[in-house]
Amino acid sequence: MAASPLHGKEATVIYPSEPTPSTVLSLSALDSQLFLRFTIEYLLVYRPRPGLDPLATVARIKSALAKALVPYYPLAGRVRAKQDGSGLLEVVCLGQGAVFIEAVDRESTINDFERAPRYVTQWRKLLSLYVADVLKGVPPLVVQLTWLRDGAAALGIGFNHCVCDGIGSAEFLNLFAELSTSRHNELGGGHSVPKPVWDRHLMNSSSLRQQHAHTRASSVSHLEFNRAADLCGFVSRFSNERLVPTAITFDKRRLNELRKLALSTSRPSELAYTSFEVLSAHVWRSWAGSLNLPSNQILKLLFSINVRNRVKPSLPSGYYGNAFVLGCAQTRVKDLTERGLGHAAMLVKKAKERVDSEYVKSVIDSVSQTRACPDSVGVLIVSQWSRLGLERVDFGMGRPTQVGPICCDRYCLFLPVFNQTDAVKVMVAVPTSAVDKYEHLAKCLCW
Repeated sequence: MAASPLHGKEATVIYPSEPTPSTVLSLSALDSQLFLRFTIEYLLVYRPRPGLDPLATVARIKSALAKALVPYYPLAGRVRAKQDGSGLLEVVCLGQGAVFIEAVDRESTINDFERAPRYVTQWRKLLSLYVADVLKGVPPLVVQLTWLRDGAAALGIGFNHCVCDGIGSAEFLNLFAELSTSRHNELGGGHSVPKPVWDRHLMNSSSLRQQHAHTRASSVSHLEFNRAADLCGFVSRFSNERLVPTAITFDKRRLNELRKLALSTSRPSELAYTSFEVLSAHVWRSWAGSLNLPSNQILKLLFSINVRNRVKPSLPSGYYGNAFVLGCAQTRVKDLTERGLGHAAMLVKKAKERVDSEYVKSVIDSVSQTRACPDSVGVLIVSQWSRLGLERVDFGMGRPTQVGPICCDRYCLFLPVFNQTDAVKVMVAVPTSAVDKYEHLAKCLCW
């Protein structure tokens, strides 16, 4: 099924507005991981604004992008593999520029984004410059502004994940947006976001203090890198069966109900769960229960854990490189689906608690020495975009009413909900044969 065509599409290379250093910057071992060699793709949708001048808006945004590329000049460089055989990456910074695209979509309106896309790539046209290999000399940053039929605007942004993580990319976007509006002047030329910090050496294993003299990083167990047996053709199923995008919103009331249910099915020693712990556990159970998997299949829930304040010494504010590791909750299908929400939430909670500076050191050692990569068998990956600040990104068109991915696929995203600070929208694509049961289980708060 093809996406509707765009009209008047025009691409421009945007260079930093001031001279920037000509240099080659090393990326960290975490930045260089094999599983991060892809593009983070955000989609922000803005309501029509009466009186908004499209030409002036585009000019403001392009000017702001050029200004933002001065402090964030590596985003105007190009990523390549180091030539020393280490497997690490680096950024060649010569002010090569980012790409800005303006387009018109004469078929879509803002209402089309209130529900999940009909198929995984329906919104691909809203970030039309897509590359499979981020090391082929392509820009680390692409921005596409698409005007919709009803005057609304869709902003697609692609970041090379090797250069920044979710927190770092969101900090860039908020600076970029501030520079495009009068808020920059209201702040006296300053910014409400931290000054960007490169300093990728801070995430080298040698830079982190060892917390316990008797503990070696190599002795820490990493379930996320262990290989599980595929008892049911799991990998081929997700590769070959058509995936159907889903979107379910959990408001404050529903999240509180999940928390109560988790506590009622937990041991007395478990005093509290966060919204993330209960929601990720609930989605994991619903996903597993819908797939009709063998009862002894090992399943893993992988989720990003920000380590900026978990490592010793902690990272400086404004560090925008990859500063997360994957938490891993693991169990068998039978236990996940039969032992209740409290059991699953406890597994997520314990996976978070395992992550300290020593744990991070051992991840860095694993990816540096053996190029360890997460398993894919029985895995659901959750990424929490609801806490990045994407819902605040205002380019003078108001705050976005929809925040999500360009493509809704098998990676599960927790997204912010417009004007509901305590609500979370969960987007994930599941196999066609499982979608009805998944939606039923996810909406049911009593199992």
